[in-house]
Amino acid sequence: MTSPAATKPAILSVDDDPGVSRAVVRDLRRRYGADYRILRAESGAQALDALREMKLRGQPVAVLIADYRMPGMDGIEFLEQAMDLHPYARRVLLTAYADTSAAIDAINVVDLDHYLLKPWDPPEEKLYPVLDGLLDAWRSSEHRPVTETKVVGNRWSPRSSQVREFLARNQLPYRWYPADEPEGARLLEAAGAEPERCPVVITSAGTALVQPSDSELAEHVGLTVNPAGEFYDLIVVGGGPAGLGAAVYGASEGLRTVLVERTATGGQAGQSSRIENYLGFPDGLSGAQLADRARRQAAKFGAEVITTREVVGLEVHGSARTVRFADGGSLCAHTVIIATGVDYRRHPAPGVDDFTGRGVYYGSAMTEASECADHDVYIVGGANSAGQAAVFLSRNARTVHLVVRADSLERSMSHYLIQQIAQIPNIEVHTCTEVVAADGDERLRQIVLRDNRTGAEEKADAERLFLFIGAAPQTDWLDGVVKRDEAGYVLAGPDLLVEGARPAGWELPRPPHHLETSVPGVFVAGDVHAESAKRVASAVGEGAMAVMLVHRYLA
Repeated sequence: MTSPAATKPAILSVDDDPGVSRAVVRDLRRRYGADYRILRAESGAQALDALREMKLRGQPVAVLIADYRMPGMDGIEFLEQAMDLHPYARRVLLTAYADTSAAIDAINVVDLDHYLLKPWDPPEEKLYPVLDGLLDAWRSSEHRPVTETKVVGNRWSPRSSQVREFLARNQLPYRWYPADEPEGARLLEAAGAEPERCPVVITSAGTALVQPSDSELAEHVGLTVNPAGEFYDLIVVGGGPAGLGAAVYGASEGLRTVLVERTATGGQAGQSSRIENYLGFPDGLSGAQLADRARRQAAKFGAEVITTREVVGLEVHGSARTVRFADGGSLCAHTVIIATGVDYRRHPAPGVDDFTGRGVYYGSAMTEASECADHDVYIVGGANSAGQAAVFLSRNARTVHLVVRADSLERSMSHYLIQQIAQIPNIEVHTCTEVVAADGDERLRQIVLRDNRTGAEEKADAERLFLFIGAAPQTDWLDGVVKRDEAGYVLAGPDLLVEGARPAGWELPRPPHHLETSVPGVFVAGDVHAESAKRVASAVGEGAMAVMLVHRYLA
């Protein structure tokens, strides 16, 4: 049973000076000890360990107070990492008078709520009024408590893998219980479900969901699946970097904005283990971190984010633009931005489809990384996403085999990644090679590799195969409405003009704006745009530019 003290929100103080640390905690307990857990740590690393434990246990954190000057990890670095664990906690930096410029810089770096000069005396005048205001703001803000969801399933079940991936990509904590282990069996018995009916998801409220759909799962774990309104200024279709960028800029500039995402925000970039060439993050960040920060930023400005709603149609009704959902619903707006990105192409080799979700995975499959320890892993693909996955999985896997059809990585992978891969001894790059078959029983056991230079084939034992084999736009829902190229990418702006003539059916006296499609008021951004750069930064930039053009259209 959880103790009453453990359920209280926490106030955590971090200071490497034991005397100062004890004094801070003494003042905090005197005022807030009855309603909050007052915790202290003497280093950033120690504090992060405590925050991770509280995250896993679903214990809320209200305020983080960190000293600026600490060895190993200063207060700004600590708060930057802590905000990814507990994004709704209020952040305070303790500084000496000489460090006030650093504190002001931290306001932008870690979204600092306040900085306090040391020493404060008396606390009734210089400490408590500040914390009272921060705690009032924390209590009134939208901070969904992190609760534990339990997933019971079969290890090599495709749907169990999909459920775990859905929860992970939506930044929702859960605990996994194999159905054939004692605790998993006990949970199934309590839920009244047979192992053949897995996966079973048990929510924090004790509700058992047997083989839930994504939308059913989303509703029960706190995601928003229905829009609050019926008509908006802007509908953004797709929640990758381009869509998130459009949602942030649209909402921040006063447009009633709703973002509609089929699975989880972040898109393919959200599955990247490490993005190191994104402007402003010299140490890199994961795709999940980038997606989570962008989603929170969009929500901060008032954008709605709707998940598990698949858009299957686009209609024009006078000045209104209507998107239709697979479940029969619809949503209308003055403008639409198409930012659906691309999906990985299906691998044509015999047997691959038979083992999808049972050892074969498209993309990084975030939930599978921990299962690769001490195993040989095969990755197919030569672009950045494949390279990032190889670097990430090499930390635990015995060997990572990167299988590339081209004769080198230089044609499709960034130079920094090629250098990293060359320096990691347990990554082997197989050029001019492809997977031509997959085999196994209840799961993948073996693949066949072919050397395209000699035609020689060899069998290799493999329990996990990750596929990054290029991408294709999923734009069939735009048939007959929006013009696309032969590959299905959306045409916009100058690409729509033929010998200077505007596209057929275009009735406005002006030509289409740069990112405007063949339908006035419908724009495109990101990877789904024909001839796009296929980089995170350019996708975000196009999302922002599309919003600027939306304003021109509305004007």
